[in-house]
Amino acid sequence: MLFDYSLAHWATFLTAAFLLNLSPGPDMAFILGQTAKGGMKTGFSAMFGIWSGAFLHVIFAALGLSAVLATSATVFSIVKWVGTVYLIWLGVQALRSKGAVYAAQARTSPQKLTKVYRQGVLVAALNPKVAIFFLAFLPQFVEAGAGPVSAQLFLHGSLIIAAAVFVEPPLVLVGGKLTGYFSNNACVSRWMDRGLGALFVGLGIKLATSDRI
Repeated sequence: MLFDYSLAHWATFLTAAFLLNLSPGPDMAFILGQTAKGGMKTGFSAMFGIWSGAFLHVIFAALGLSAVLATSATVFSIVKWVGTVYLIWLGVQALRSKGAVYAAQARTSPQKLTKVYRQGVLVAALNPKVAIFFLAFLPQFVEAGAGPVSAQLFLHGSLIIAAAVFVEPPLVLVGGKLTGYFSNNACVSRWMDRGLGALFVGLGIKLATSDRI
């Protein structure tokens, strides 16, 4: 029967999915940073961008394309360095930001929200470690007789993203409450930008020194 899994299967998988979404990383840092700087609308734009980028990895895993990253050192290196450059570029932009001015514009400009969404997509999509993680993690929940392997991979990958609905929106809502303070205090906002910038530069360096394993 299609997608016929035991209760133990779902309990194990859903527990892992929630724990994965609670773990810190570039995606969570990007969402929280954008929320603190630009408010809830900006935070949700960042969140949807991250989800969209992660969903691309789910599709790649289901189609088997993620295996290319795991087996080809050249392809992995290309994606890794593109992601590294992009994260460091985001970090430099944040370090150069004037803080409060950006926050005020981000709340009122649809163009800013679209830009943040695109950045979120790229932050998630250009991380080859995410692709390899999906490739290593999802097959553990594939069961014989439960349907085509690609369909099972797609289902479980999609559910990992769906689990984020219970984790990340509440963080955006809470973070949005701090926006008024940051946007009205240029000094605090500026240091917030510098901290976020340093974080992204650090994440870029970490990605640059990472291996496929």
